[in-house]
Formats: sequence, structure tokens, C-alpha cells
Amino acid sequence: MNAVLIALLVLPLLGAALTLAPVFGPDRAAADRRALRFGTLVTGAVLVLTAALAAGFDHDEPARMQATTDVAWIPAIGVRLHLGVDGVSLPLLVLTSLLTFLCALYSERRLPSGAGVPSARAFVGLFLLLEVGMLATFAVLDLVLFFLAFEIVLIPMYFLIARWGSGAKVPAANRFILYTLLGSAVMLLGFLLVGLKAGTFDMQALAAAHGSGLSHSTQVIAALAIMVGLAVKAPAWPLHSWLPDAHTAAPTVGSVLLAGVLLKMGTYGLVRVLLPVVPDGTTTLAPYLGAFAAVGIVYGSLACLALSRTGAKGDLKRLIAYSSVGHMGFVLLGIASLTPVGVNGALFANIAHGLITGLLFFVVGALKDRYGTADLDTLAGATGGALYGRAPRLGALLAFAAVASLGLPGLAGFWGELLAMFGAFDPAEGLSRPAFVTYMVLAGLGTLLTAAYLLIVVRRVCMGDPKQPAPVAELADLRPYEAVSWTPLAALTLLAGLWPALLLGLSDPAVKHLLGGG
Repeated sequence: MNAVLIALLVLPLLGAALTLAPVFGPDRAAADRRALRFGTLVTGAVLVLTAALAAGFDHDEPARMQATTDVAWIPAIGVRLHLGVDGVSLPLLVLTSLLTFLCALYSERRLPSGAGVPSARAFVGLFLLLEVGMLATFAVLDLVLFFLAFEIVLIPMYFLIARWGSGAKVPAANRFILYTLLGSAVMLLGFLLVGLKAGTFDMQALAAAHGSGLSHSTQVIAALAIMVGLAVKAPAWPLHSWLPDAHTAAPTVGSVLLAGVLLKMGTYGLVRVLLPVVPDGTTTLAPYLGAFAAVGIVYGSLACLALSRTGAKGDLKRLIAYSSVGHMGFVLLGIASLTPVGVNGALFANIAHGLITGLLFFVVGALKDRYGTADLDTLAGATGGALYGRAPRLGALLAFAAVASLGLPGLAGFWGELLAMFGAFDPAEGLSRPAFVTYMVLAGLGTLLTAAYLLIVVRRVCMGDPKQPAPVAELADLRPYEAVSWTPLAALTLLAGLWPALLLGLSDPAVKHLLGGG
């Protein structure tokens, strides 16, 4: 299985390199078609390998690191090529492979276009390089390698926004890379402090030591630096301001991967690095993380509520971006509780958010393609968008994704938020229970506000009189390639909601292992 894990990383890297070679033919149009088909084949092969990895995973021992590779890479500074997968990282690897394949499949029929856009070969090459960085982040077990994988995704995503985006795409891309680079630099300082003081960058060895050999002040300083760097990518309030602009400008597949995978890299790092490596420093800073999370939940919901009002000229992609700030606040609140219940809820909410928000961005991207805009007032029209009457399948999918996002029981969005609030209700020893109960109450208020703005969106866009003049001459319903790309996300959202043990059975032993110093 270690060969399968290595192949997961090598295959898209070789695919990205191959797009630089003149192997797709001299004719531009034919070469673009071949390149897009090649991207689908490579990401499909990666998805098959991920399925094989999941099938071969020993589900009786999800806390044990499996499919490991551990060889010296840079002996002078003790950096090792250390790879592995456990119950925390396996679901994220599967989610990444699935979303990347669905995005490649969608792009084969709907490649983002615009003035001055280069060939599809460049798009596919950047897309595959992005997949390498995302998968590697969840597979590496060395702090230096984690930092490198964390950084690999920045350049491809920058160009996907700046070259294939729309609107104020270059300023949005600049803000994205500026924020994330500065956050990564701060995170690297924390990694170096831990590695130099502990004498190793190996994440398994550091987790086993569980902070022994590191003074309390060292742990607090390192935890602060690592937490700030990862919070930018999460994103946590008030370090979130790059996200709405990036989502608004990004192409559809860029928004899907940005929300579905890149945001998870920050929260995964908090669980994988912060909790087991510097536990005392994390305990000291956990109340502040919980406070920022609670404020982010309410702030994101209020921002969405303001954008959803009639006449506010709110961009629907921007609204979903702000909703991500609120949803990721639940993830951060669960982590801040430092309890198995809360951290399991955070990891479940990670996967649920990737599925649901990925589906939302797909649907909203399709609406933007049809209307030429994602402006909510335009989409709703004077009498309501009436998607139920004009494009019933598209309207049904938008409504399904919205009610899943607001946390309807029986769908994936429910369990993660519920468990995160349970964790805040009874936080770990050493944390202030009154403070965390206050955070839980604020989170509960956020769930009510979330339901309010999402139901307003559904009412305005899906309901209305289809007999009234439509905002566009013709509104096509769900197309076959859209159905193929989106149906797996809807099905998994329902499956995770009805069978939460599918994910919790994997993560719970691994989380207890990490919190207990393993």
C-alpha cells in the first residue's frame, strides 16, 4: 500500500510535467481537447488509486499510521521523506481525489474562458500540480515536507484565479497569495522552532513525545505562530478577508477546490500538528481560538444575511464564500474544545463542508454561465427566479445543497456542527467551561442565522412565477455532464448524513490517539 500512496503523488506530478511536452499535436483546438481529456484520465486514475488505498486500509486499526514510507531525504537537517495515512487523513485524501476528478470532468465540457487565456494545456498542467500539493499535504509526516506541500498549491491556484477568473480577478489573486504567503512564513517559523528545540521534524516522533522536551514558553510561541499561519488558510476570522474576493473572481472549478480542499489544509494542520506536538501551548491558546471561531460563525452568517437582502446587489458566490467563514468556524470551535467529541465533529464538518459547498459552487457556477452573472438580484428577477418552474432539476439541486448547508438532520452538514457544539459544551480539562458554553450559544445563534439566509436565497432564486418574463431568453435545465459531475456529491452528502459512523468510525480512534500523545 505504500507504493499506492507514492503513486498517488507521482502520477499527477508526471501528468503535469507531460503537459509541457509537445505531445498533444500542433492544432490548437485539437490539442486543447486532448489535454482536457488527458487531465480527466490522470485525475480518474488517481481516484482509482485512492479507492484502492481506502479498500486496503486496515479499518480495525485506524489510529495506526499505514502505507508508510520513511527514508532520509536531506540528512544534513534531518528532513525525511515520510509518508503515511491514518483515520484522520484518509477521508481527506478521498475527498481531494474525488473533487479533483469531478472538476476535471466538468472542465472537459466547460473550460473557463476569457480574453488572453492561454491554452488548455496550461490549465491542465496547473490543475494537476494543484492536485499534487493538495494530496501531499494530507500524506506527508515531516514538518518541512508539510510546509512545502502547503506552498505548492499557491502558484497553481493563483494562476487559475488570475488567468481563468472573472471580474477583479488579478487583485483577488494578489490578495490570495499575499495573505497565504505571509501566513505560511509565520507557520514556518513555528515549525523551525519546534524542530530545532526537539531535534527532529518528524511529525510522528513529535506526536509521540507529546510536548516533552519543549518548555511551556516554547510551546506557546510555536503554537501561536503555527496557529496564525494555519488560521489564514482555514480561514478564521479576522484573517478571512482574502476569501470572498478569491471565490467571487475564481472560475467554478477553482471555487470548488478552494472551498472543498484548500480550506481543509489549514484545519487539518491544526489537528495533525498543533494538538499532539505542542499540547500545552495549544491549551493556553485554545480559548482565544474558540472566541475567534464563535465570532466568525456569527459574523459570516450576518454578512450572508446582508448580501441576501433584496436590492443589496449581493453576489451569490460571495455569499457562499462568507458562509464558508461561518461553517469553518464550527470546525475551529470543535478543535478548540480539545475533546475527542469536538475534534471528531470538526473533522466530520470538514468533509461535509467539502461535499456541500463543492456542490453549491458547481450549481451557482452553472447559474452564472446561464445568466452571465451571479448577482442575486438578477438571478431572482423582479418576481423571483422561479427555478422550480423554469429549470426544476437545477432548482432542486440548489435547494438540496442549501438545506444540507444549513444543517438539516439526515444530511452531512448536521453532524459536524452538532458534535462541535457538544465539544464546546464540555471542553477539555483546564479550559473555562463558562467561556466555551458562551461560544456554544453563539454557534447556536449562527445556525439560526444560517437557516435564515439560505432559505431567503432558495425563496428568491427557486420560487416565483415561471409565467412571468424570464431574466434570460432561455434557461437550460440540468445538462448531462453537470449531472455526472454533481450527482456523486449529492449522494455522498446524503450517505454521510444517514451513516455518520462511516467517517466517525475512522476518525475517533485516531483523534484519541493524537490527543493522548501518540
